[in-house]
Amino acid sequence: MGPVERTAQYLIDNEIRLATAESCTAGLIVSELGGIPGCGSCVICGLSCYSPQAKQYYLGVKRETIEACGLTSEKTSLEMALGALKNEMVDLAIANTGVAGPDDQDGIPAGTLCFAWVFRLADRKDKRITETVHFSGDRNEVRLKAAHYALERIPDLHRSLVDQRHVD
Repeated sequence: MGPVERTAQYLIDNEIRLATAESCTAGLIVSELGGIPGCGSCVICGLSCYSPQAKQYYLGVKRETIEACGLTSEKTSLEMALGALKNEMVDLAIANTGVAGPDDQDGIPAGTLCFAWVFRLADRKDKRITETVHFSGDRNEVRLKAAHYALERIPDLHRSLVDQRHVD
């Protein structure tokens, strides 16, 4: 069983329902899960929002955030994830935005992606994690690596949040 399959099984076993707000990966996160039988129980929706206008309209990203922080920022990815989490059926929203390549953009190196994972735990409190990662490769290699990375982080992030909750 590969890493994406293990993540899918983790989502199913823990009854985690997922929504994505994808810019650079353009739906690859949901697509990778969609190839695994049984994932219909955990994939709620995937939104692919490339343009600033789509991020604002569909996800509620603030124009001020984009202007102050840029499209490639953890703050923008967090607002994207929070927009996807508005759906009451969702327990986890993943978002990404960045520069897949082939060229650098606005001084940001190609391969730079900003991620956000927002978990809605049983206590109904949102737990937020953001991260910026650089991937090597051509545009499509970066996109696929980013989609896998977003998925493969889920089990460890979720376990750490659940463990924290038991300590509090």
